[in-house]
Amino acid sequence: MVATVKFHSFNIFRRFTLLLVPGLFTLATSLTLVSCTQESQKAQTQSPASNASDTKTSGIKTKVLRMGYQQAGDLVKVTQVLEKRLEPLGIKVEWAQFAQGPQLMEAMNVGKIDLGNVGETPPIFAQAAGAQIAYVVGRRSDGRKSAIAVPPDSPIQSVKDIKGQKVVFQKASASHYFIIRALEDVGLKYSDIQVLSIPNVEATSAFIEGKIPVWVTGDPHLARVEKLGKAKIIRTAQGLDSPGGYYVGTKQFAIDNPELLRIVIEEIDKIERWAEVNPKETAKLISPHQKLPPDVMDLVISRRGYGLRAISPDLIKEQQRIADYFYKNGLLPKPLNVQEAMLTTEQYAAITPPTISQK
Repeated sequence: MVATVKFHSFNIFRRFTLLLVPGLFTLATSLTLVSCTQESQKAQTQSPASNASDTKTSGIKTKVLRMGYQQAGDLVKVTQVLEKRLEPLGIKVEWAQFAQGPQLMEAMNVGKIDLGNVGETPPIFAQAAGAQIAYVVGRRSDGRKSAIAVPPDSPIQSVKDIKGQKVVFQKASASHYFIIRALEDVGLKYSDIQVLSIPNVEATSAFIEGKIPVWVTGDPHLARVEKLGKAKIIRTAQGLDSPGGYYVGTKQFAIDNPELLRIVIEEIDKIERWAEVNPKETAKLISPHQKLPPDVMDLVISRRGYGLRAISPDLIKEQQRIADYFYKNGLLPKPLNVQEAMLTTEQYAAITPPTISQK
């Protein structure tokens, strides 16, 4: 029988606690904020740099771009493509690291960062908490990098078997939507499991030690336990109708800096296109920053999703469906209109390069 572990929790959305049932959005760790500056270690790469000599600056009203990224790492930060493009314009890039998406969104809500990359779920809970945010551009994901895992010797063989079990994941993260959908697929309800909300960075060691019976997680933490032979995968997130992730910004920052956002999206798109056709080089770039063995990093890169998606009416409908799903399952106190966290059609036209897919 697999041992269980107890964890202390606390509130991640201070404002949100007034709206939700007590304890719904509690976490086991405080918001992790590590500010980094432009002088971070430069990438050892020949990846493409950009010429900014013809860049217009009329749509830029800031001298500092504050980027948030997650513990899972960020190729854009590692390669410093934004620094290379923005330095000639007199714009400094500052980076802040967070345990996961909910912590990143909370920092955005209190004005610590301007822009960050998260899954489909964190912006929904952030907007419900009153955060003035804007979806900037979408990101594709096929679900391969997320899974429900159990220890190798666990008697649990399928999602049906987790009924009544303690299930660990970060509430208000992409794993939150994943587990509810996975349960629904086998005829179970969210109330059929015992939820413990713990960020991946803290849950990893406990899972390796066999103290967590069921863990809903993603790369690079998932890849690490797989390569250690400590995990049995009972379900991935493939086929669970997620629209993918997003780059999300504070709404006023997005309105004030359309040209800056256009440059940022261009550079993200370029480096991701490069990474998609250069997986080995990409793994070598990120591995030192992740402090992961090469075989683990290769697995992470092999199932990483690439490609940006423009914010379109179809994508807005997909995200609205996710928000409605959380409300239907009693995890939001009232219906949420995601359109209120969108820019206008004209504003999206100004920040979205023509190379970005419209589907």
